[in-house]
Amino acid sequence: MNPRLATVLSVLFHPLLLPTYLFVLLLYYLPPEVFAYPPAGRRLIVVLVFILTFLLPVFGTLILQQAGFVASLTLDARTDRRWPLAVAAVCYTVLTVLFFRMSFFDYLFWMIMGVITASVYLTLVINQFWKISAHSMGLGGVLGLLVLLHSWLPETYLLYPVIAVLVISGAVISARLALGAHTTKQVYTGFFLGFMLGISLWGVAL
Repeated sequence: MNPRLATVLSVLFHPLLLPTYLFVLLLYYLPPEVFAYPPAGRRLIVVLVFILTFLLPVFGTLILQQAGFVASLTLDARTDRRWPLAVAAVCYTVLTVLFFRMSFFDYLFWMIMGVITASVYLTLVINQFWKISAHSMGLGGVLGLLVLLHSWLPETYLLYPVIAVLVISGAVISARLALGAHTTKQVYTGFFLGFMLGISLWGVAL
């Protein structure tokens, strides 16, 4: 794969952006009756997800770099990823708790964010001794969640998104390998673990 294309794919589908993409899909792609929110409510949810799962973790990483805890914002070294992952885990936990505690939010939101947050903590733990691919973990998790939601919904609303995520996952995994960011074992292990976390609520009654 061309290095420039591989870099674009890695940035466009950065793990921190995946929760925002997922909630945009759920709130704007699915029929309104699935999540009965007015337009203003939908925008509020997406903005909240974007701030807590992307902006604050990125801002935290910038501060960590300025403080000398992170050598590069690309987090190429395994040791560079420890504190940024911890910051992301805290931000994701806050959002999960907000979704759980506030009745305004559909209860599915905290379940979804709970799974996503668990994947961040798992990545943080594994990263202490092995540089697992966060891109693969995130995409595997999104795929697993979409498959899970597809099984819960009465219609096949999410069939095409599932196919799209499969294609995107293949492209991003190829990009990470082309850039030499991870080994084959690191990307495929990450994808498998993310997917298993994504479908971990299988069998839970709605």
